Amino acid sequence: MKLFHSINDFRSTKKTILTLGTFDGVHIGHKKILERITQNTENGKYESLVLTFFPHPRMVLQEKSEIKLLNTISEKTKLLEETGIENLVIHPFNESFSRLTAEEFVHSILVDQFHIQKIIIGHDHRFGRNRTADINDLIAFGKEYGFEVEQISAQEIQDVSVSSTKIRKALDEGNIPLANDYLGYSYFLSGEIVKGKQLGRTIGFPTANIQIEEDYKKIPKNGVYVVRTFINKKEVFGMMNIGFNPTVNGEKQTIEVHLFDFDADIYGHRIEISLLNYLREEQKFGSVALLKEQLNQDKKTALAFINQL
Repeated sequence: MKLFHSINDFRSTKKTILTLGTFDGVHIGHKKILERITQNTENGKYESLVLTFFPHPRMVLQEKSEIKLLNTISEKTKLLEETGIENLVIHPFNESFSRLTAEEFVHSILVDQFHIQKIIIGHDHRFGRNRTADINDLIAFGKEYGFEVEQISAQEIQDVSVSSTKIRKALDEGNIPLANDYLGYSYFLSGEIVKGKQLGRTIGFPTANIQIEEDYKKIPKNGVYVVRTFINKKEVFGMMNIGFNPTVNGEKQTIEVHLFDFDADIYGHRIEISLLNYLREEQKFGSVALLKEQLNQDKKTALAFINQL
């Protein structure tokens, strides 16, 4: 997949089959649309293209928006590449871009820059300055400039929007199996392993602290999870705590992973942790000894779950 960080950087000698959107999560609803894009390229006659934006438009246009995204930019790029899309354009979204008229957007971007053959888009899609243009305007532009417009049905659009909403809700509730069903893969967190207070090591549960740089990444509900990762292409299971470590009076939220049957130095490495199930809420124990007792029980529960996979 070719990656472009601006609309102006895109180059191709072929016409394109295009869709656009935020594609946050790249979940099962999105994949239906993306499959349709790749199926329309007529075995290489045209090139498939996804146009998306960063920051998320709501971050720019809504001052108080606190939207958290299911994917970081690098995660989304990886997931889109796996769908077989040939070209991904991640264009910087800002106020000046939002002021483009519908005709400017169609003429200068879709036609002149992307050499569009066909756009596959939702029936409720609105675009141009103040989002004044709709699917009927796009169809009219298509007739004027010679490209096709294929509408995605209301039901399919509903599947996409409901999935995104339900995924966030499921993560807030710790319902990991439901979130993963909607995604079509296990929700994951990725970041660098950094040193923490190393208290876990003193009670037989050494942990790797994950530092996630992107503050817009959706962090699931605080608590203890069953997780899986791959280190040097080897599958490793473990359990993860998201929270404030109230037993030892922690002051900031941390993400700590204890990996089973694993004892290697991975400080400074980037790691991707997939969430498989939610075990319990974070709680404050009367002593470190009681915390250790609970962690032993958590490990038994986690291993029982893993053995059923």
